[in-house]
Amino acid sequence: MKSIEEQIEWIRRGAVEILPEEELKKKLQQAVASGKPLRVKAGFDPTAPDLHLGHSVLIQKLRHFQELGHEVIFLIGDFTGMIGDPTGKSATRPHLTREEVEENARTYKEQIFKILDPDRTEIVFNSAWMSALKADELIRLAGKMTVARMLERDDFQKRYRANQPISIHEFLYPLIQGYDSVMLKADIEIGGTDQKFNLLVGRELQKEWGQAQQVVLTMPLLEGLDGVQKMSKSLGNYVGIEDPPGEMFGKIMSIPDALMWRYYELLSDRPLDEVDRLRAEVKDGSLHPMEAKKRLGEEIVRKYHSPDASRKAREEFEHVFRDKEVPEDLPTVTLDWGAGEIWIIKILTEAKLVRSSSEGRRMIKQGAVQVDGEKISDLDYQLPAPEKAYIIKVGKKRFVRLVSDNVREETKE
Repeated sequence: MKSIEEQIEWIRRGAVEILPEEELKKKLQQAVASGKPLRVKAGFDPTAPDLHLGHSVLIQKLRHFQELGHEVIFLIGDFTGMIGDPTGKSATRPHLTREEVEENARTYKEQIFKILDPDRTEIVFNSAWMSALKADELIRLAGKMTVARMLERDDFQKRYRANQPISIHEFLYPLIQGYDSVMLKADIEIGGTDQKFNLLVGRELQKEWGQAQQVVLTMPLLEGLDGVQKMSKSLGNYVGIEDPPGEMFGKIMSIPDALMWRYYELLSDRPLDEVDRLRAEVKDGSLHPMEAKKRLGEEIVRKYHSPDASRKAREEFEHVFRDKEVPEDLPTVTLDWGAGEIWIIKILTEAKLVRSSSEGRRMIKQGAVQVDGEKISDLDYQLPAPEKAYIIKVGKKRFVRLVSDNVREETKE
C-alpha cells in the first residue's frame, strides 16, 4: 500500500471536494497501520442501458482506489432507480418498470469491467435490503430527516418556490441513498458535485446508526461534446463506452480544444505533469492542438477497446479527414521552415491562398482558415514545421498541401 501522501495526491486528481479531508487522512492512516483496506462506494441508478464517459469519471476514480489497494463497492441502484433521482430536475422523473431497471443493470455489469478490476470489485444491488425493509422501518428511516432539511436542497427549493409539485417519494431518495452507506458500512462515498446533498445525508445516517462517518468525495460533471451541457445521452452530446472505435475517436476529435485538457485530467491515465507538458507544447506552438487531441482519442479508444483498434481508428479518421472535400489535384507548396516556425499570415500569402496580409487577417477573423481541419482564430498563430504535410484550407475551395524542405528531401530519399 502506498504512503499517505502518495494516496492523497492520487485521490485529489480531478476531485472537487473531499469532505472532510482531515478525516480522509485519518482513515488512510488507519488503513496503512492495520493493513485493512477502506471500503469505497459509488452508486449508479440503471436509468439508461448504456454508460458513457460522463459516468466513467466516477468509475475511473474507483479504479484509482483499487490501484491504491482499497475495496471498491459498485452499487447498482435497482431500487432507487425505480424512484428516480430528483437531483437537478425541475419535475418528477417518470417511473421505470422493474423489467427496465433489471435490463439496464445487466448491461452495467458488463460495461464497468472495461475500467474496474473484476477481482477487486464488489457489485451490490440496493434492492437486497430495501425490498426487505418493513413499513415501520421505513417510517423510522424517514423520521431521521426533516422537511426543512430536505428543502435546503437547491433543486427542491426552486421547485417549491415555483409552485412545482414535489412528490413525497422524492424526499425518500436521499434517505435511501444514505441508508445504502449504512448497510454497506462505507468509509468513502464518491459522487458528482450534484450529489453532494445526498452524500452528506449518508454521513448523518451513519452517525445515527453509531457508525464511523464516511468521507465524501465529489467529482466534477463532465461536459459533453458541445463543451457546455453536462454529458447526457438525451442531449446527444455523449461518448458511449460501448461506441465502436472509429465513432468514439471521431467524437473525441469533435470536442472544443479548451475542453480537451479537462478530458485529459478526468479520463486519461497520463500523469498530470505529462498533461501539463502537452498543454505547454500546444501553447508555445510546438505541438498542434489536433495532434494533442488525436493522442487523447487514441488513449480513450485503447482503454475501451484495444491498442490495435486505437491505431486503426486514428488511421481511419486521418484518411477520411484528408480525403473529405480535398480535391485530387491538390497543389503542393514547399516552404523553408529552418529550425523554427512560420507565421500563419506569411504562409497564406506565400502559398498564394490570399492576395495580401490584410486579406489573410480578414479570412482568419471570419473563421475561414483551417490547418488539417482545425480552425485557426489567432492572428499571431505560428505553425511548426510539419512531420509530413499540412492541408491548408481557406474559404470553401482554396486548398494546398504544405510541406517543408526537410519533408520534401526525406520523401525523395
